[in-house]
This record gives sequence, C-alpha cells and structure tokens, in this order.
Amino acid sequence: MTDENPEALEASENIPDASTTVVDEPTDVPSTDGEDQSQVMDPLIEEGETAADYLEELLDIADIDGDIDTFTEAGRPHVSFDAQGDTLVGPNGEVLEALQNLARLAVLTKLGRHSRLILDISGHRERRRQELKDIVATAVLEVKDTGQAMAMEAMNPFERKIVHDTVAEAGLTSASEGEGRGRHVVINPAPPTE
Repeated sequence: MTDENPEALEASENIPDASTTVVDEPTDVPSTDGEDQSQVMDPLIEEGETAADYLEELLDIADIDGDIDTFTEAGRPHVSFDAQGDTLVGPNGEVLEALQNLARLAVLTKLGRHSRLILDISGHRERRRQELKDIVATAVLEVKDTGQAMAMEAMNPFERKIVHDTVAEAGLTSASEGEGRGRHVVINPAPPTE
C-alpha cells in the first residue's frame, strides 16, 4: 500500500470500524429501516387529516368557504365543517352522506384501509342526534305502554346506531330490518317477566 494517497489514508483512519459504537445527534436524514418513529401518526388522526385534505380541495373547487376541524371520538375519526346554509347537507342529509362516502373513499385510496369516519356539516349530525333521541324516547314509552313493536322511519346507518343505542339505554331491544334506503329500526317490547 505504498502508492496510496496520504490524504485518503488519513481520512480513512477517521472512519469507525464495525466494533466501534458511534452515537450521533439526531439528524433530518430519513431513516432507512422504515418509517421515522417521530413521524408515525395515529391511524385515526391520519384518516381524519386525509379526509379533511380531500374535502378542503373539493370545497376549494366548488368555491365554498368554511372551517374544517378534525378530532377522534369513540374510536372513530371525525371531520367537522362549518358552512353557510344547508347546501352541503341536502334534503334528509343526502349530500352530507355522499360527501362522507367520498371522504371515506379518499382515505381508502390514499391509505389503503377502510375508515369509519364521521363527517358533520354545520352541526347537522349533532342536531339530528338530539332529534332522534327525543323521537325514540316517545316511541319507547309507546312500546312500553302498548306492548307492541314499533317500526321507525327509514334511516341511514349513523341514525340507526343512535336509535339502537337509545333503545338499549331505555332497557328495550331493537333490530334493523329492510334493505337499502328502506332499512329501518324496529323497537321491540321487553319480554314478559316470569
């Protein structure tokens, strides 16, 4: 090795061998062994952020202004959007349901997983939740008084879940019946006690 460059030989002496342990300060260089642990995001938060980004782009195209907020609750990502008017809710929440389905599709496309994301626009779902609880409370009293099962109006999955939960809290049982847009909840009377 007499013909080696002395500067290269000196530089190579500063390179640690495999038996030397070197502790470096953190750098901005991405990890080569997978995801950088400091950048790993909670899956529910990631789903909410992905849906919010998609909806923001969609609303920009439609030239609709509003504030988008994301949060998680009861093991589900939520996206809330405040807008003027009911255009984005539509009759019986149909536009809201369509936008929620598009947001879930955006999550599936980008992240490769199905999401149980809930989208609310201008507090529509919260108002509907309270309205349904009031309707179910009245229906539960009638079912208890008459001892007869009662079929509710057709509802979307979000609304049916609220009905099932409210009925269970009242000590009765319920079941979903029907297909597609006609799917509805039937509230059953309590079984007779012996």
